[in-house]
Amino acid sequence: MRRVVFGLLSFIAAGSVAPGANAQAIPLDRFGNVYHKPVCGQVVGKVARCHAHIVTDASGRPVANARSAAGTPSGYGPGDLRAAYGISAAGSASTIVAIVDAYGYTNAERDLAAYRAQYGLPPCTTANGCFKKLNQDGVQGSYPAQNTGWAQESALDLDMASTMCPNCKLYLIEANSSSFSNLIVAENTAVVLGAHAVSNSYGAPESGTATLEKAYNHPGVAITASTGDNGYEVQFPASSPHVTAVGGTSLKRASNARGWSESVWSGAGSGCSTIYAKPSWQQDTGCLKRTVADVSAVADPNTAVAVYGPTSTGSAWLLFGGTSVAAPLIAGIYGANGGAVRYGYNPYAHLSSLFDVRTGSNGSCGGSYLCTGTRGYDGPSGLGTPNGIGAF
Repeated sequence: MRRVVFGLLSFIAAGSVAPGANAQAIPLDRFGNVYHKPVCGQVVGKVARCHAHIVTDASGRPVANARSAAGTPSGYGPGDLRAAYGISAAGSASTIVAIVDAYGYTNAERDLAAYRAQYGLPPCTTANGCFKKLNQDGVQGSYPAQNTGWAQESALDLDMASTMCPNCKLYLIEANSSSFSNLIVAENTAVVLGAHAVSNSYGAPESGTATLEKAYNHPGVAITASTGDNGYEVQFPASSPHVTAVGGTSLKRASNARGWSESVWSGAGSGCSTIYAKPSWQQDTGCLKRTVADVSAVADPNTAVAVYGPTSTGSAWLLFGGTSVAAPLIAGIYGANGGAVRYGYNPYAHLSSLFDVRTGSNGSCGGSYLCTGTRGYDGPSGLGTPNGIGAF
């Protein structure tokens, strides 16, 4: 899907470009002079697509190793993101945040170490017990083959969870493929292994998913799911009433008391489920069934985050957007809080711990709150974005 919008991400200008495969195989999106593309292609059937978007040059090659004027990697780093969302807590080493993704990621631990070292986060390794890479059955070994796009998704997820809960343990659960038959095995494994929060940065149309939903229904565990990157439409598992559906925003520095401003990202998913019942804590009247999203965080590739991850030729500093950024950020904040979780209810009970997002749109819905940022609850940004850990 190609969307044409307008804007500028100034810090791309200093970037270099990583060599890679012919990027024209996946259409580019353009925002002013900034290009980006999904790292996972379109799929059909009961197969998920990850929701990460990588910033590229005009020919579709990832922008790699770009540096800011200060010499740090371009894109928002942990200091920026923690400041923007008022996060001071670091979490506990007894708390597990699990990342569920498809396929293998050969250098996951090494790349994670590079990200954390760059930003002064404590080491998180297999040796110190902080990091575990597991196959979908919970075994350290017999991993699936690497898929570069999904490995980039995994790198993004690990880095964002690290940002919000630097003291949490991180488990990367690698499903054998992107089919839901494998992803739900990995999901259940994450919970069995004791995860307090599980991040899912993928989705698919919700038709035919009713038999899969129970894999995302885990009382007492925070399950986050990204809402998608195609604008006003609903995807599963974000439409499950047992998850926290995480939409997306554009996050910019501002001369206000907060120091930041946010608006709806045009690609963030939202809308009304046609399958799943509305949870009791959702009081909006525009949808008879479940409304997506619940909360949101940065997702716009034009206000991208820095990630250290794989390319076709090695590893590099890259720039990412998509609601794949937002889901692990929120999972990390659930981890930093570490308190009792009641499905997606927690934010609805703590509105004062959220920043309301009141501008922007992700599509055409007659101007209603289902696709338009407005005061209070709206579809693309949900209740808003984190203002500390209190809502999670």
